Amino acid sequence: MTAFNPVLLEIYKHAFAAIADEMGVVLRRASFSPNIKERRDFSCAVFDQHARMVSQAAHIPVHLGSMPLSVQAAIRECGPLYPGDQVLLNDPFRGGTHLPDITLVTPVFLDPESGERLFGFVASRAHHADVGGSAAGSMSIAREIYQEGIIIPPVKLYERGQQNQGVFDLILANVRTPEERAGDLHAQVAANLCGAERLLALVERNGAEEIQFYMGELLAYTERITRALLSKIPPGEYRYTDYLDDDGVNPQPIMIQVSITISDGQARFDFSGSSPQVTGSLNAVYAITISAVYYVIRCLIGSDVPTNAGCLAPIQVEAPPASVVNAGPPAPVAGGNVETSQRIVDVIFGAFSTALSDMIPAASQGTMNNLTIGGWDPANNSPFTYYETMGGGTGARPDRDGISAIHSHMTNTLNTPVVAMVLFARSSSWSQPRSA
Repeated sequence: MTAFNPVLLEIYKHAFAAIADEMGVVLRRASFSPNIKERRDFSCAVFDQHARMVSQAAHIPVHLGSMPLSVQAAIRECGPLYPGDQVLLNDPFRGGTHLPDITLVTPVFLDPESGERLFGFVASRAHHADVGGSAAGSMSIAREIYQEGIIIPPVKLYERGQQNQGVFDLILANVRTPEERAGDLHAQVAANLCGAERLLALVERNGAEEIQFYMGELLAYTERITRALLSKIPPGEYRYTDYLDDDGVNPQPIMIQVSITISDGQARFDFSGSSPQVTGSLNAVYAITISAVYYVIRCLIGSDVPTNAGCLAPIQVEAPPASVVNAGPPAPVAGGNVETSQRIVDVIFGAFSTALSDMIPAASQGTMNNLTIGGWDPANNSPFTYYETMGGGTGARPDRDGISAIHSHMTNTLNTPVVAMVLFARSSSWSQPRSA
């Protein structure tokens, strides 16, 4: 039996976080697209053998609660998994967020030769600048998810170490920029292999029993901190309602409503009363609503707590099926990830503002400011796509002003640097002189 040591707990907290961070470095440096390489629109995480998230790097908040659901879907629908397997998916109704966010899940075995002793998983999620659909960038105003791009259920991109060429070919035949997509997918593969290698190296140095023990202790530690936060909030029910203007198709406002019940160090988030899922693409899937709750709780804790599944242990999230906060197929969802997620955060903060008036900020910009550009480049005789998010700013804090021109809440990306944009323009026909 491993004896608990608080110093080792802190060391392992940083060790697991370092693995996820290094995965992100590999993904960024190996990727082809500015969206991943420059804007850093990706997340990487480490999971235990029960698919509980042990650590996620400080990448994208909207991926916080959703990545574990994708890992669970990969295990459920592609099992049994073997050494060398890598499962790919982007289906929003299986733990994804929207179709451009493609997740790759890799199991980690202690004995890769026999395929025995599953130790854990590593996963990466990256926003691909185009996954097909009716418009370049795959972020169009749609009426069905089929118009937004290719839907990838959990499928083995690599099986026992061998690339599934048929899956690759199918994906690349349905996107506008296949070379870039192939490069970004291979970058995710490299990131996951790096994460698996670092996790096994940690096991080799310190032993599987000790590492599994401290994985569990870190989850329990985060749960205790979360319960302590919830215990400081006066027991009771806190409500708030806000609206999105419309869904881009119909002019009616879209209501998002939450009731938060605090009791005995636990919290219940009930989104009943929110609008039914809408015609346009502002529907959020359950994974996004979970992520929004996770993000707000993580903000309220404030201390340097590990980003892991322990945060959600004392929390219950109820969202009515077929609603704008728990949409079902065939609802379009591209904007739910980038617009509705932000408004869900505003609503949760609004509900907490009564009990925690000295902590809660005013509402922020309420959007991720997505811009997509695409067309046909005659110089290269091929399509091009470009994707950007621009910072808008945060609301005022109780003790200071808001901050201008930065990303807020559920997005945490950079803008594309001017140098990268110039290089992009020079490589396309945009820079070519036009004849009169």
